[in-house]
Amino acid sequence: MIESQTALLYTMVMVSAADNEMSDSEITRIGEIVRQLPVFKGFDDEQMATVAQECAGVLAQDNGLELALEQIRNALPDHLRETAYVLACDIAIADLKAEQEELRLLEMLRHTLEIDRLSAAAIERAARARYATA
Repeated sequence: MIESQTALLYTMVMVSAADNEMSDSEITRIGEIVRQLPVFKGFDDEQMATVAQECAGVLAQDNGLELALEQIRNALPDHLRETAYVLACDIAIADLKAEQEELRLLEMLRHTLEIDRLSAAAIERAARARYATA
């Protein structure tokens, strides 16, 4: 079983890799989130690459996506499930475009984490507002 911080990182890595390309802006944003948010207090950001590789290993297995989603769900207490969805949305929009694969993964995360539609819509709208350009 993975820890909650690892589950949050898995979530961000999965969204970033969903379109088969982890952009520099997505990778940079993941690093910023890990260094800045209180939920990652005590996490050694030197371990980000290791966790990303572990996540890739899980995803490479048969039914890897379902397995990773199950690990995330099992590792996250209820009060961190919306946090995971917020982080997923931030990474999906970090490169100022959300690809279809990322949107599909967000939908799967929403269902897996049992985020209701209204809460999900509010989180998604807030992400769009944060990343709006002039």
